[in-house]
Amino acid sequence: MHKQLSNLSVETALQRLSALPGCLLLESVKPAGALQRKPLGRYSFAMADPFESVVVRVGSKRPLAEIDSLLNKYSTDLIDGLPPMQGGVAGMFSYDLNRSFEKIPAAKHDEFGLPAIVVGAYDVVIAWDHFENKTWLISQGFPETEPAARGKRAAERAEFFERLLCGGDDASAEDGDSAKRFTASEDLEGKDLAPQFSCLHRTLEQLTSDFSADAYIAAVQKCIDYIVAGDVFQINLSQRLLHPITTDSVTLYRRLRACNPAPFSCYFDMASISDCDAQIVSASPERLVSVRQRTVETRPIKQTQPRTGQPMVDIREQERLLASQKDRAENIMIVDLMRNDLASVCEDDSICVTQLCQPESYQSVLHLVSAVEGKLTPESSLCDLLAAIFPGGSITGAPKIRAMEIIAELEPTSRGAYCGSVGYLGFDGSADLNILIRTVTASKGWWQVPVGGGVVVQSDPVAEHQETWTKATSMLQAMVERGVD
Repeated sequence: MHKQLSNLSVETALQRLSALPGCLLLESVKPAGALQRKPLGRYSFAMADPFESVVVRVGSKRPLAEIDSLLNKYSTDLIDGLPPMQGGVAGMFSYDLNRSFEKIPAAKHDEFGLPAIVVGAYDVVIAWDHFENKTWLISQGFPETEPAARGKRAAERAEFFERLLCGGDDASAEDGDSAKRFTASEDLEGKDLAPQFSCLHRTLEQLTSDFSADAYIAAVQKCIDYIVAGDVFQINLSQRLLHPITTDSVTLYRRLRACNPAPFSCYFDMASISDCDAQIVSASPERLVSVRQRTVETRPIKQTQPRTGQPMVDIREQERLLASQKDRAENIMIVDLMRNDLASVCEDDSICVTQLCQPESYQSVLHLVSAVEGKLTPESSLCDLLAAIFPGGSITGAPKIRAMEIIAELEPTSRGAYCGSVGYLGFDGSADLNILIRTVTASKGWWQVPVGGGVVVQSDPVAEHQETWTKATSMLQAMVERGVD
């Protein structure tokens, strides 16, 4: 069943759902001034209290089998006229899921031990159509499958969520429950962390990195050496920043969405549906993949320039970005990689590039963004698609397997959620997943803030190091921002 809700904001829904298990928000906010051939920012989805959860450990041999079984068991038709997520399996797929698909070495340090997958099976979804200015509550009635029992459960669940979201009791809007999860958890002590190096940040005095500045610059040069030697064409290298947690994750998300609205933002509380005490807070600008009526789209991002907020200066930076042969070549390399990944699950003549190296502007940065589309073959499932393209080429490099091997060699710590995905696989066959960049993982008393960039033969190691700090700007601002608490 489904019904419209009135006067329910995304922020209010997040606050009221945050006390329930498995609270998940997939929020799409159109970036101001973005130049896009296809509009983004239309739909947002919130869900909580899944009827089943799936947790998969890193290195599992058949990591998607249980998810595939759930999608088949609860397969249902899409309801026309409603937003595309109408119930399904949703949550986090960590970067380290790559070790289930390929023989990639483990990182030297993995202090936080995040699973490869944490997802829930959600029967109730709150969906916003921002273009139509409508909000829907969709209740499927699963896990009941007998029609009468399913209808009864659907009605009861819809009533519960409507009362929670639209009632007058604001007790659940307090963020104390989220904060208590961290004060009660077992924090990692400094001695239990990988070696840390002070960042000398002017407002975040306790901020550290798993690289010193000189070591990161040397690692970029090592990437260039591998490229010159013919091992790879491109490698995405990152450093992981750490800071002690100072507020709850819902508040951090509210801060981040205020200072950096993005079309693939998300909040996900994994603590209550798994044994990992962690939340993900992300303002991602990048889509890994979407599926609508068997049509697949992936939107790789490559190259970043800071925005100044001064229109004429930003226009010149945009023109420079478009004119850069290095930046264009890096983007095109990943487009070719994504076309190759899709070829294993899409019809041969369906794969096409619908957007190539187009500039998109965000709150603090400019990006070059491309888009590749294809049509899934009849025998390919959503899980087949995910296995074929995961993790995204824009955050690994090309060729992908060798790039991931070099990343494991050079980066001191496991990436965890960073460069993985949060999103949904719908019971009706639709899907949408982001790439977890501009992402904070809150766990065991720490905020993890990884930032990186693509290295090619023309890269300047010092400039590559500076680019990581450009990408960290909005997240570090959210960590100190007090305006929306």
